[in-house]
Amino acid sequence: MEASGSIATTTQQRYSEDQLAFREAYRNFINEEIAPHMAQWRKDGIVDRSAFKKAGDMGFLMIWPDEKYGGFGDTDFKYEQIIIEETARAGCIDWFNSLHSRLVGPYFQKLGNEEQKMRFLPPAVAGDKVLAVAMSEPDAGSDLSGMRTTLEDKGDYFLLNGNKTYISNGINGDLIVTAAKAVPGEGRHAMTLCVVESGMEGFSRGKNLEKIGLKAQDTAELFFDNVKIPKENILGEPGKGFSYLMTGLAEERLIVACQSAACARHAFNITREFVMERKAFGKSISDFQNTQFKMAEMDAELDMLEAYIDQCVDLNNLGTLTANAGAKVKLLATELEGRMVDLGVQLHGGAGYMSEYEISRMFADARVSRIYAGSSEIMKLIIGREIFSDKYKSRLD
Repeated sequence: MEASGSIATTTQQRYSEDQLAFREAYRNFINEEIAPHMAQWRKDGIVDRSAFKKAGDMGFLMIWPDEKYGGFGDTDFKYEQIIIEETARAGCIDWFNSLHSRLVGPYFQKLGNEEQKMRFLPPAVAGDKVLAVAMSEPDAGSDLSGMRTTLEDKGDYFLLNGNKTYISNGINGDLIVTAAKAVPGEGRHAMTLCVVESGMEGFSRGKNLEKIGLKAQDTAELFFDNVKIPKENILGEPGKGFSYLMTGLAEERLIVACQSAACARHAFNITREFVMERKAFGKSISDFQNTQFKMAEMDAELDMLEAYIDQCVDLNNLGTLTANAGAKVKLLATELEGRMVDLGVQLHGGAGYMSEYEISRMFADARVSRIYAGSSEIMKLIIGREIFSDKYKSRLD
């Protein structure tokens, strides 16, 4: 994570030579091909589809699929960690490439049969098709059991009806993994996952929703009016969608944690540079004890967070990252990000409230981190329940 403290000295040891070379190549790519366009894409309210295609052409979009699907076959999460860190460093987090690559894409790998993998993975790896996942509804966000979208088995096909909201990549998305109640009234968690494709009759999108941050990330409502879903577009077994979604949540929260930590470190670095240059009462702001104490506390906390994230990445690579650990790392990372960008604005003074300064945009972008992929309150609920369950073993034993 290229921190400014002692953790940074171990960067060369924490990554293999291939991963370090990958970091350098990806850094060059995002600085040359993505970052220069972000200001315009924020004005447009959407990242141009060419970003996905360029990343696919360079092998930066999806690393893990087997070579026969167009990938490199390397499932080490550290590659995605590098992508997330460098995307944050370049100020491009409103390009949701990791949602495409590591959050949605694995559903095809884990649940798809060979025909589905051959049909869906290659265009996703190449960047020809953009991926999205549709779970949230107006009355079903953190609590998916309140979902009202239905998927009714009609024999030769399934019939999809309902609507989704706050869907990331909602405008650009070509292949949308959509969750729906398998049979109305058959249980709160009886859900099925299906793949909705652009152009399907009865499928439409609402407007690109305006947000206070992440301006270039397209977020939309999706509407399904008697959409015929072919049997071959059902992922996994009908009725087991809820359990499928739950298995991916730990990694999803690790993705958010990696991004929040990287953004917090980037906010720290640009704040450090600013306070060293800004003058007050005849000396640099960095010379004041309050500035040094605040930044010292933040640097120490960031070092600890980065070490914990690396541990969680290792657990994820082993397939042993639990829902509890995923909740903990997301809670810690997103809350620290929020405190860091707030401190950054404060130490920037009046400049921190001006849109021309990067810290002001980061402040707005960071606010949603404590909401999506499960709010901080939900994370605390998950952690708290385990503390007082039979699973919990005293740390003193």
